[in-house]
Amino acid sequence: MMRVFVEGIGLRGDGLDGWALGQRILNGAMPYVAAPLELPECALLPQAERRRAVPSVKLALLVGNEAVQAAHRDAATLETTFTSSAGDNRTLHETLQVLSTPERQVSPTRFHNSVHNAAAGYWHIATKSREASTSLACHDASFAAGLVDAASRVVTGAKPMLLVAYDLTYPEPLAAVRSLSCDFGAALVLTPEASERAIARIEIALCPAAHAATPMKDAALENMRAGNPAARSLPLLAALARKSREELVLEYVGENSLAIGVVALESAARDHGDARPLQALAER
Repeated sequence: MMRVFVEGIGLRGDGLDGWALGQRILNGAMPYVAAPLELPECALLPQAERRRAVPSVKLALLVGNEAVQAAHRDAATLETTFTSSAGDNRTLHETLQVLSTPERQVSPTRFHNSVHNAAAGYWHIATKSREASTSLACHDASFAAGLVDAASRVVTGAKPMLLVAYDLTYPEPLAAVRSLSCDFGAALVLTPEASERAIARIEIALCPAAHAATPMKDAALENMRAGNPAARSLPLLAALARKSREELVLEYVGENSLAIGVVALESAARDHGDARPLQALAER
């Protein structure tokens, strides 16, 4: 089992415009109302890079920056994990369109946005970070895989980490083959020890895939969760928003799921070190 602490959260999705609003929706304080995702310009990027940034990069940087700002961390000191099932699928679509023409002239800007670690590259340029970074994909389990990667690096390296997950809908005709329900991005700043800024403790363990993934109670949010790999983070984000002690399950790979225990800061102070409920779930 791995244990890490959450210091900051970033969130952008259809009808979820930042963590301050999203938290109130996810904890039931206000109803969810669907609305198209808005992507304002990210002030992190220099003007030249800002012009070249594609929507997937803007989304990743917006949620990453929100999480880092909430944690009051220096982005340049954080190692990162970026996880996305497809990276910039819209640039992929545009590249395939160009390759289908007789000229087949792909612009350098389009090409460098097409690589899977483009968002990480923009982030580390913008923040002047020289820390280690991983960019990964694991189809519908991309968020769970990113969480495992980031948490394991926090535990083994005893250093704080930024985890960023993002996925955008595909344009046609790719959408006919791989249809996502919405656009969504989320980020977490994870640390090895509790600080005065810690929001909650999360405990992560493998459990049998026979345990069903935890759904969202709201039908629209459940459609979002089920229809976007990055939005598979919603049950965890909702538990963090409710500031309570909860257990949930995220889909992972093969015969495994992830059992996750969430303990709000106040609860963590009362029962520090008590992981028996999560271990029982993982062993069943």
